Amino acid sequence: MAKISKALKALGLILYRPVLLNRVLQDPDYWEEYVDRKYRLSGGLALVDPADLFGEDYTAHLNVFSFLDGGSLVTDIALLKGLAGKFDNCRYFEIGTWRGESAVNLADVSKEVYTLNLSAEEMKELKVSDQIIEQQDMFSKENDRIIHLKGNTRNYNFAAIAKKFDLIFIDGSHHHDDVKNDTKQVFQHLVHDDTIVVWHDYGFNPQDVRYEVFAGILDGMDKQYHKWLYHVAHTKSAIFMRKGLKAKEVRRPFKPGHYYSVNIKYRPIEKG
Repeated sequence: MAKISKALKALGLILYRPVLLNRVLQDPDYWEEYVDRKYRLSGGLALVDPADLFGEDYTAHLNVFSFLDGGSLVTDIALLKGLAGKFDNCRYFEIGTWRGESAVNLADVSKEVYTLNLSAEEMKELKVSDQIIEQQDMFSKENDRIIHLKGNTRNYNFAAIAKKFDLIFIDGSHHHDDVKNDTKQVFQHLVHDDTIVVWHDYGFNPQDVRYEVFAGILDGMDKQYHKWLYHVAHTKSAIFMRKGLKAKEVRRPFKPGHYYSVNIKYRPIEKG
């Protein structure tokens, strides 16, 4: 009875002050309970080791990486490059380019690279800071092998792209409704039978699930496809791969099965 009473009280407060609903939807516990109630997946996705995707000897070279907030991990981009290598003349598409690190690195191993992001004008309308806008595409915009599409995925005409892609990286807005929309649009218009889809920020870090993003992934695709969803160890990424992979249940804290050797070279950015 106490839980019912608290729930009714909370509902009354939301009806009185609808803005409180935003706070509820920003609560990670809300989304974890949502995923558990709807899909019984509160423990997260089964874990796949990169070695089982690429072999023990896989190496990846990243030409550009800033080590700044808001981008992917080194292991996320290494994952993308490894997945691109599974296709001859890979066609790569991504939503959410930010500084362009993933796009410019994937251009090294792909035949075609498409990115889709908000235009500078729309970001200004959304009150995005000038400091963020000026960094958009900074590493990728001079690469003539990368096609930069501009638009809001909420109303973008994906059908007009008229292409299917081998590898798709979804890294736009991480609110539930946007992840759901982006996932739905990708599966409706851009995938073929062997397409691999990767979602960034499935985890806050390589161990802790970001349940709002997870809920958007699950809601945005046909439930029959859920059996091909995995979390790749050492990354913040979830992948869809229409193949039965060797996977294990998650036990936290993770015990690493592998470690990485890293070489770092500093390169100054030319000021134009």
